[in-house]
Amino acid sequence: MSKPPQYWNKSKKFLSKKDKVMRSLIKKYSDTNLTTRKDVFFSICKSIVGQQISVAAAGSAFLKFKKACGGKITPKAVKNLSILKLKRCGLSRQKVIGIKDLSKKFLDKTFNPNLIKKMEDEESIIYLSSLRQVGRWSAEMILLFTFNRPNIWPVQDIGLLRAISNNYKKKYLPPKQFVNDLRKKFSPYCSVATWYLWRSIDNEPIQY
Repeated sequence: MSKPPQYWNKSKKFLSKKDKVMRSLIKKYSDTNLTTRKDVFFSICKSIVGQQISVAAAGSAFLKFKKACGGKITPKAVKNLSILKLKRCGLSRQKVIGIKDLSKKFLDKTFNPNLIKKMEDEESIIYLSSLRQVGRWSAEMILLFTFNRPNIWPVQDIGLLRAISNNYKKKYLPPKQFVNDLRKKFSPYCSVATWYLWRSIDNEPIQY
C-alpha cells in the first residue's frame, strides 16, 4: 500500500465525526487508502481510454495500449504509434485523436501540468478540459488521483451516485439536493468521502 496523502488521517477523523455512514466505511476499509501515481500524462491517457465503457473493457483496452507503447506510456511513445495501431487497442477514433493531441501538447509544451499546482480546483478543471477528450469528469479524476486535491466531489460519476444510493438508502439516481448536502457536510474532504464510497461498491481500490 502506497503512502496516503498528507491530509488522509486528519480527513478520516473529520468524516467519522460528521457522518455515521462514513464512520462505518472508514472502519471497514481501514487497511487501504488512495494511491497516487504522480504521472499526469499516464493518468490523462487512462481517463481517456476509460471513457464511456465498462471497467472491464477499459482495463483490457488500457493493457493493450500500454503494451503498444512498449510497456511505458510516455508522450514520445504515443507519438511514435500509428493511428491504426492505437485503434487496434480498442480505442475509438475520437480517443485516438485525443491521445495523439495530448502527446503533441506535452512534447511541444503547449500544455504544462506544473501550472495546475498553483491553480484552484475550478481553474484547474477548466485548464485540463481545454485538452481534447478531457471533460469535467476526467479533469476531476486527475485532480483527485494525480494531484491529490482533497475536496473533489465528482457528481457526474455514476459509481459515486450508485454508492450514495446504496449506502444512504436512496433511490437511484439520488436527489440532487441530498448529493449537494453531502458535499457541504464532507467539505473540505470530499475526495476522501468519494474514495470510501467508491470502495464500498468495488472489490479493488480505484486508481488512475
